Amino acid sequence: MTQSEFVPGGTVTTPKGFSAGATYAGIKKPGENVLDLGIIYSQEPCDVAGVFTTNKIKSAAVVVNQQNLAKKGKVSAIIVNSGCANSSTGEQGIADAIETAELVANALGTEPEEVLVASTGVIGVPLPMDAIRKGIHRVLLTADGGHDFARSIMTTDTVPKEVAVTEKHSGITFTIGGVAKGSGMVHPNLATMLAFLTTDAAVAPDFLESALRKSVDISFNMISVDGDTSPSDTVLLLANGTVQNQPIGGKSPFATVFQEALDKVCIYLAKAIARDGEGATKLIEITVRNALTVDEARRAARTIASSNLVKAAIYGRDPNWGRVTAALGRSNIEVVEPKLEVIMAGIPVLKNGRPLSFDRQTAVKALGGKEVPILVDLHLGTAEATAWGCDLTEQYVKINAEYTT
Repeated sequence: MTQSEFVPGGTVTTPKGFSAGATYAGIKKPGENVLDLGIIYSQEPCDVAGVFTTNKIKSAAVVVNQQNLAKKGKVSAIIVNSGCANSSTGEQGIADAIETAELVANALGTEPEEVLVASTGVIGVPLPMDAIRKGIHRVLLTADGGHDFARSIMTTDTVPKEVAVTEKHSGITFTIGGVAKGSGMVHPNLATMLAFLTTDAAVAPDFLESALRKSVDISFNMISVDGDTSPSDTVLLLANGTVQNQPIGGKSPFATVFQEALDKVCIYLAKAIARDGEGATKLIEITVRNALTVDEARRAARTIASSNLVKAAIYGRDPNWGRVTAALGRSNIEVVEPKLEVIMAGIPVLKNGRPLSFDRQTAVKALGGKEVPILVDLHLGTAEATAWGCDLTEQYVKINAEYTT
């Protein structure tokens, strides 16, 4: 029997053996309770899996991390700075990322190859290494430091994003925790987002990687805020095996349990990113049902979620379902219009490809909620997918018009 539950106040340090901390190093503009440099640490070296940006321009941190992960070694720590992406900074950017890892390794008594790095913020600006050198020594690592770490990785985020799920199965209890940042430059195939996941379960490296990719496909790859991606996108999953279980592999009886727990954590964080989209007031959930294939369902859901016309209509509480079907039509999937059904915020608006009569004021009120579900039923197959986005507001333009000024 399996028991699964979200941990109240859960974060990246909820799994056993992990600690974290953060400080203000002076990378971001000063302000009340501002943090901009954080570290996650596991005293027991971890197996690790990572998924990175598909952008052809990659930040220095992504380049260095991908090189380190290719060596299939263990990882003990992650250091993250916000306020500077260290992207498009040439050879100096690579050298700075490597030095950052070396500084953390020296401070923690580990090897540089066991330290991964991440940076987020403005592109084209060199890392302020003096600030980082001094800041590393001010980071105090504690068992509940995940909360400060979650705050330290924020850029235009308005709230920290953190969660933990505990699973009890066949006498074994393990936890998966996570934190994420992301608010703008968010689009399917990751986003300008960072996500750091930890577990105290022992997990076989190959399964750890495949499980992460499956979870990312149904979570972080299914969100959109504004149609852009960044050079810094990174998702890392660390497993330190503190529970001392037999390593979970693809054929393990725990494989499904672990995958489902990881899915919960990733979907929770992905929705938190979409909900906190720059200037957003609503979370939009697009579900496409009965498509011919899962790939087609995903493409349709993502296309609708990323449509600026749909996003603007939801902001204005406008039940303009034609924008939904127009986005669906350009998603390049199989659609038979006479079979099409659309329900917006619980209000049926289209059935068998024909418009339905509905009370507009009731629809307007329904679209005023903080979460707006949109269901599209193709009535062609059995595949289903869900994507998440947010409404498009004047505040989004203001935030991005003044990002560096």
